[in-house]
Amino acid sequence: MKYPIGIQSFEKIRTEGFVYIDKTAFVYKLASEGCYYFLSRPRRFGKSLLISTMEAYFLGKKDLFEGLAISKLEKEWKSYPVLHLDLNSREYKDESSLETELNRHLEQWEKIYGDEFCQRESEERFLHVIDKAFEQTGRQVVILVDEYDKPLLQTIGNNVLQDIYRSKLKAFYSVLKTQDAKIRFAFLTGVTKFGKVSVFSDLNNLTDISFDRRYSAICGVTEAELHEYFDASVAELADVNGMTKDECYGQLKLDYDGYHFDWNTPGIYNPFSLLNTLSSCQFRDYWFETGTPTFLVRQLQKANYRLDEMTEEKLSADTLNSIDIMDENPLPLLYQSGYLTIKDYDTRFKSYRLGFPNREVREGFVKYLMLYYMPKITERSRFDVSKFVKEVRTGEAEGFMQRLDSFFANGDYSLMGDKELYFQNAMYVFFTLLGFYVDVERHTTDGRMDMLVQTKDYIYIFEFKIDQSAEVALKQIEEKGYARPFATDSRKLFKIGVNFSTEKRSIDDWKVLSD
Repeated sequence: MKYPIGIQSFEKIRTEGFVYIDKTAFVYKLASEGCYYFLSRPRRFGKSLLISTMEAYFLGKKDLFEGLAISKLEKEWKSYPVLHLDLNSREYKDESSLETELNRHLEQWEKIYGDEFCQRESEERFLHVIDKAFEQTGRQVVILVDEYDKPLLQTIGNNVLQDIYRSKLKAFYSVLKTQDAKIRFAFLTGVTKFGKVSVFSDLNNLTDISFDRRYSAICGVTEAELHEYFDASVAELADVNGMTKDECYGQLKLDYDGYHFDWNTPGIYNPFSLLNTLSSCQFRDYWFETGTPTFLVRQLQKANYRLDEMTEEKLSADTLNSIDIMDENPLPLLYQSGYLTIKDYDTRFKSYRLGFPNREVREGFVKYLMLYYMPKITERSRFDVSKFVKEVRTGEAEGFMQRLDSFFANGDYSLMGDKELYFQNAMYVFFTLLGFYVDVERHTTDGRMDMLVQTKDYIYIFEFKIDQSAEVALKQIEEKGYARPFATDSRKLFKIGVNFSTEKRSIDDWKVLSD
């Protein structure tokens, strides 16, 4: 089987024998029921292939669709002039970068439809290209924009350059509204939704299908599609890895499934990781290895965000659908970038709870957070961590606290900063990375415990203080009754009070009590 890894051309997939998961029924539905659409999905989720499929359809390339769902739906197969703007192929580093990329596309279109307006501003040239295409073909124009937000994402943190890009895109995309009568169909994709760009504030007839359950599977791979298209591949993967086929399906689901773009919809597999796994017959973190979310971590730090709240906070649909509040709340950015997904929906308050979609993303993201929230780990520290795991599993509370104290005391804090929040986030990353069940800030009837760690034989209740004392921390555990929910639990319970000194940048006091 030929896997279309990294191939974004629908025509190449269809003519060169690559497997194609049929999404053409979605294309027909969109084209026959509306005109203007926007779709946000994480990177490497198939947006570019979807755009390419639409381009082939609107160019009337009927032969490419033989045997696909749309071949039974479409009867006319008209050809339209298509303007395909792909902003994904450039790095946007300075003021001229966006203008250069827009000019590159405009020049290609002007070679076809005339360049008498080539000395005008880019938005004027875009308007006239639409005019000329409509006049010369007698058909309305189709406009496809791939990764509209790439320039904005690459300038997060550079407010001056981002404002310049926003202004340029605002003028450029406003043409869509002024040329409405000459446009048959417009489809824009991106990772995020920047609400301040006029394509969303001015183009009020743009339909956002990002949260539309009817289109939840328009990109990515469903469980049914995995079985329909790749059952033989899964059998081969299972054989290579010494698994049964059912075990292999279960591992694929654990590692790469779990994306939800509306509540109570089937999970979606990350197509990039899935195809790479089936092709190589190796389970690896393919999606996470293709990009480092530096700007996401910086936003978490800039917002002084508590990492444990990533999977506890509830957000409205309006909040989740815009990243313009990312300086105050980075969760919408994490959701739209694919590091978090919808886990639950509160019908009464119309709010979503987020969580990591799968093991690949959870482990990869937590490992990356470690670089920013914890002291640098030496080879000796790695050895100590393995002993820490053993001590937690065997109930040696004093031993692992001494080791944890040494870990922080001997670390390099060049990335740490001075925020008190740092220690709480560092502990969250540390315990999560170790693979234990971690419940940070667990709700009780009388307050919230800082951290709960559970193993098969032991329960650890942690309370952390900053520049206070371990006694104060233990007193809170007792007064708030954090241990009461485990009164009938047969496992041994430890209460651990820890104080972190911001001056020393290390643990300076701890006490352990056991029941």
